[in-house]
Amino acid sequence: MRVWIGCGGYTNDDWTAPGLIYEGVKKDAYLETYSHYFDAVELNSSFYAIPGIKAFEGMVRKSGGRTRFAVKLNKVFTHERTPTDADFDRMLQSPEPLREAGVMGPYLAQFPYSFHRTGDNRKYLLGLAERFAGHELAVELRHASWDKPEVREGMAEHGLIWVSPDYPPVGGMPEPQVHVTTDVGYLRLHGRNKGSWWEGQSASERHDYLYTRAEMDEWAEKIALVADDLSELYVFFENTTRGHALKNIPMLREALNARGVPVRTPEPGEEGRLL
Repeated sequence: MRVWIGCGGYTNDDWTAPGLIYEGVKKDAYLETYSHYFDAVELNSSFYAIPGIKAFEGMVRKSGGRTRFAVKLNKVFTHERTPTDADFDRMLQSPEPLREAGVMGPYLAQFPYSFHRTGDNRKYLLGLAERFAGHELAVELRHASWDKPEVREGMAEHGLIWVSPDYPPVGGMPEPQVHVTTDVGYLRLHGRNKGSWWEGQSASERHDYLYTRAEMDEWAEKIALVADDLSELYVFFENTTRGHALKNIPMLREALNARGVPVRTPEPGEEGRLL
């Protein structure tokens, strides 16, 4: 199993704090710097506006082919759920430079908590699977009504990747387990900031959480149990606030290696530093 580890997004201005990886780095050099530390990234900007081909060409150039990109579907597919044929065409065609460079990871469909398991929503998800057939599509379903074996069986039949999440223990959402529906796994670690998950005014506030070493050991154990079932596993830390993910990723790498799950650690070079 090849493990890819990175963060939810790379344009994190709070990583310019003293001792963090963007200290003294100009914004247009964030991705180049990021790519020296992490071999995967979850692209957030595509959720708000689908980048054009030239933008993706720039991402390939800046990352130097060192980093895999998981591309988040635009909100028109997951939150508004009114995509046009033109939206599908642009979402499918624009990342072509990533494919040509061999750095395209799965698409990510991040549905909101309000997307319950209803007949209409099941039909919508099936339609989405059909339109993205031939491409890896990871689906995050935040409402607990989807957290059922029969849902994952259906996803497996249609080649959809179940996103295994780690949420705060607030109830009403899927349990923190690694589930396998294809030979590719996808894990999103949101942190466990119970106090601000519902009340938080921003994603930054909700993801303000630093995992303990014991919590990283816990996830390493769960990952090790499914290592033989997967060819690839993507692990993305969403707790990027105040550089928490930068501290947690080395913990997970160490915990996985200790359990016989090999993880590659990019070499940042002499000028590089993680913390």
